[in-house]
Amino acid sequence: MSRVAACAETAPRQGFFEGIDTASWTRRLLILLFILWMTVMVLLPLFQLFLRSMVNPRGDFVGLANYIHYFKTPALSHSLGNSLFVSLMTTAIAVTLGFGYAYALTRTCIPGKSVFKGLAMMPLFAPTLLNGIALVYLFGRKGLITQGFFGTLPGIDIHLFGPVGIIISEVLFAFPQAVLILTIALGMTDARLYEAADSLGAGRVRTFFTVTLPGIKYGLLSAVFVCFILAFTDFGAPKVVGGTFNILATDIYKQVIGQQNFIMGSVVSVVLLIPTALAFVVDRIVQRKQVSLIAARSVPLTPTPQKIRDTIFLAFCGLIAFLIIAFYGTALFASLVKVWPYNLSPGFWHYRFTGTGGGGYAAFLNSVRMSAYSAFFGTCIAFSAAYLIEKTRRMRMLRQTAYFLSILPLALPGLVIGLSYIFFFNARGWTLPWFTIPNPLNLFYGTMAILVISNIIHFFSVSFLTATTALKQLDKEFETVSESLGVPFYTTFVRVTVPVCLPAVLEIGMYYFVNAMATVSAVIFLYSADIPLASVAIANMDDAGDTAAACAMSILVILTNLLVRLFYGWMTRGIKKRSQAWTVR
Repeated sequence: MSRVAACAETAPRQGFFEGIDTASWTRRLLILLFILWMTVMVLLPLFQLFLRSMVNPRGDFVGLANYIHYFKTPALSHSLGNSLFVSLMTTAIAVTLGFGYAYALTRTCIPGKSVFKGLAMMPLFAPTLLNGIALVYLFGRKGLITQGFFGTLPGIDIHLFGPVGIIISEVLFAFPQAVLILTIALGMTDARLYEAADSLGAGRVRTFFTVTLPGIKYGLLSAVFVCFILAFTDFGAPKVVGGTFNILATDIYKQVIGQQNFIMGSVVSVVLLIPTALAFVVDRIVQRKQVSLIAARSVPLTPTPQKIRDTIFLAFCGLIAFLIIAFYGTALFASLVKVWPYNLSPGFWHYRFTGTGGGGYAAFLNSVRMSAYSAFFGTCIAFSAAYLIEKTRRMRMLRQTAYFLSILPLALPGLVIGLSYIFFFNARGWTLPWFTIPNPLNLFYGTMAILVISNIIHFFSVSFLTATTALKQLDKEFETVSESLGVPFYTTFVRVTVPVCLPAVLEIGMYYFVNAMATVSAVIFLYSADIPLASVAIANMDDAGDTAAACAMSILVILTNLLVRLFYGWMTRGIKKRSQAWTVR
């Protein structure tokens, strides 16, 4: 009986260890390492930010006293209302224009759809600072519109610096995101619903309100929340055209850089984070409902030519495209003339960056280097994490924790990440009642590494979700067959998964590179004098009055991003041709 009892005791234990082989333990260890990485790079810096907002300058804990002081100070608390006003106005305009543009691309037969879509994406490749600078060149005291074409139009420049200028710049910034989201939503509509409405005798207006809008309601809501978050957290354009109209993003910058008041800067950061986090949570709920709606079988809708409708939408898209070209064409023109508007001789004087601050070509090359590092390491981490979470069976708790940490950075504004990294990486150690814990990550502060890490975290969530979407399209039989043949999962990952998902991998790399080149919010607190950056140089040159040189640096950023986009297009076309040739064989 004792031998039977011993066997009974050991049997479950043997079954447990047999069920967890070396590959499973390796996956578990890698997921745990990823969770540790995200905890250190996301949660701990945020904890430091929250903690700093609850202490006084002497380091004593004061609870919510700093927040009470913030809301009792009208000059500070009004910034929250200003931010909400600008964001809501921007969202309403950008989503309305984006819907009309996306409708023209998906539901009409206008010519040149690919050209119109490419022009709509143009603002994605430019620093948001350039939107404000170009606006000044168009409508400022010596603007191209105010004094160039129509003579003197007094008063426009007075109203430009403030909410009007911020809203116009933010609409240009948020418009491409609205077009992308709504184009996908409109493209997923089931054509059978329109056939049913037509057979029931419903008119076009009634069909629009009973079929079209309900069919894209989740995409419409997602566009609203995405545009709101972008406008609420942007720092570049308000810094240029905000004037005395304070918003939360510029308040953080003024508190930290202008007054060296890191405690109040952390308070404003938390205030900025709360509405953003709420919008993020609602957007994630909407995204889940949209996915469940799209999962059903649907018949794609093919638009039919209608002369009047197509003419109207062609004029609408042409007007929007012209305005976008005018914005960036003005910036290009300003960078090529000698002294605006007195000496319009063309040349490349401002591209020499002589006599200007910011670092010149050293800053530009540093940004290229930083963006390349961010693209390489960010793509590796994001795609590998998505693979481990998506393709691993069991370990549900670990995978859910890793997934939550992966999408959490989507709710974090760049300024919040930058300021929290100051508190976390700059600390020599953390003092406890009995001893001090040294901070081994302090050596990254002031180096290229912290800039790369901040970019990886800042743009991680979109990259992770892109990789997850690509991996969901792969047949699960790849892993099943590999396991049955005894092939290690990492071999399958390298030899099968990555080559099949190479277009998505390249897209993630392009996304990281383009955004790292253009971003200013996350890195403006972290760069050092030894490592100047192009986006920060644009801000510094604009502050110093060297706006033409700032335009020149912005044009260099745009051209670099466009070259990377063209390279991505060339690579993906080559991959498609090779896959088609392989299929024919």
